[in-house]
Parts: sequence; C-alpha cells; structure tokens
Amino acid sequence: MIEYLIFAIFAGLLLHGIHRKAIARIQGRPGPPIWQEILHVLKFSFKQTWIPKTASQVLFVAVVPIAIGIWSTAFFVLLSGESLLLLFGVYMIHKIVEHGLGLSSGSPYGKFGAIRSVMSAASEIPLFATIAAVYLVTDSLMISDILAWQEVHGPLLLAIWPAAAALYIVVLAKMHYSPFAVIESKEIVSGNVTEHFGVWRAGLEAAFALKTFVLIYAFILIFIGPLPLLALAVAMLLVLLSLSFICAITPMLSPFDTVTIQIGVAGVIVVYVLAMGVLL
Repeated sequence: MIEYLIFAIFAGLLLHGIHRKAIARIQGRPGPPIWQEILHVLKFSFKQTWIPKTASQVLFVAVVPIAIGIWSTAFFVLLSGESLLLLFGVYMIHKIVEHGLGLSSGSPYGKFGAIRSVMSAASEIPLFATIAAVYLVTDSLMISDILAWQEVHGPLLLAIWPAAAALYIVVLAKMHYSPFAVIESKEIVSGNVTEHFGVWRAGLEAAFALKTFVLIYAFILIFIGPLPLLALAVAMLLVLLSLSFICAITPMLSPFDTVTIQIGVAGVIVVYVLAMGVLL
C-alpha cells in the first residue's frame, strides 16, 4: 500500500504544478513548469533545517508528521471504501493542524494565519449537509455502498447536485490561491507556514499535495462514481482546471466575506437537505 501513497503524493504535487500553470496562463503569464512543486519538495529536503527560538519545539516539529499521517489515513479510507464520517473526521482534524502550524512558530505572521484558520472553519459547515444529503439518497455512509449505488442508479451528481456544489466549494476553499484561502494571503507573508523551512517545509508540501489529491479523488468517487484509471485521471484533471479557472479570475476575499459566503452556502444546503427529508 505504501507505493499507492507515494504515487498519490507525487500526483498531488503534479496537480499543484498544473494548478499554478493553469492560473498563470489564464492570467496571461507563462508560469512555472508543471513539475515545479516536485522540485520545491526536493529543494527543501536538502536545505538547512532549523527551529526558531520563539517556537514551541515539540509542536513545531510534530505538526509535520501529523499532517502527513492524517491525510495518509484519509487516502486509505478512500481506498478501502470506509465511512464518509471517517474521511470528513480527518478533514476536521486538519483544521487543528492548520491552527497548530501557526501557533507553534511564535511568528506574528504564523499567529495571524492560525487565527484565520479558525475563522475559515466556516468552510467545514457544508460538509455536514453534504453527508446528510448523500445518506438520504443512498441509505449509507460507506463509500463502498455509495459506489455500488452509483453503479446501479448513475452519478450522485445528477441526483443531488446542490450537495455536490457544496462539496466543490469545500475543495475550492482548500486550494492554493483560492478566493477563500485567507490563511495564505500576501499581507501575512506565507501565513501559518511562514517559519517552516527545510525538511519541515518539504514534509508539509507533501502533506498538502496528498490533501489536494484526496479531496479531488473523494469528490469524484462520491458524486461521479468508480472510473477506470485513465478516465479517473481525466476527471481529476478537469475538476482541477475548473478550480484553477475560478482561482485565476477571482480575487482573494476578506476573512469576513469568506465566512459570510460559506455560511450562506451552508444555509442554502441545509434548507435543501431538510426539503429532501420531507419529500423522501
């Protein structure tokens, strides 16, 4: 299974590279090569590694393997067809990692990133409505059962597209350069990862690449269904390019606007799920 994990990390890094390239081309810039993120991880792996004097040393180091561990767990949950609750539980733990990353360094920029990570928790609210909608239609939260349902009835995307749109916004919120990515806004340098360099940064980049791969893969499995390998690669690329297009043409929102929009989306989806429960 470890070979699948390594493949997912490299595929995620490649997705990040394509994401940056697509944004640049849409904005009329040449952009970096699509393998640039892989080169970044290799570069950081051989750079000098340090821990700031102001840092909480245990937390500063621990968040790196924790980030890798939780997204590795999420990846294997997908592969084994386990419960959506496990998958989204891992997603919620990632919020703790984002917060810990910022607080651990002692840097004011990291602390601002940590505070914004708490504010951006609004992006998790649509997850619960999505889970409820999927359960109402398929009568199960097991990924294997959801895939089996789609093999008989067709993609869930057609049956509950508002729930698919909600999960799409959740994935968008976790993309680099997203209008919702207030944690990495330029006025706070690199936000919660400002002080993590060397091997620590390489580990974080690998974890974030795995996160992107898992989230896009989960979106396709939950709302489109099982696909052959080549079709899956094409579907992931198309979803990524749609996300890149939105990131390229949309300015980054303020933290207040981010929370307002995401809570508004969550409210609409909650009403939709309640209506579904009445009709079904």
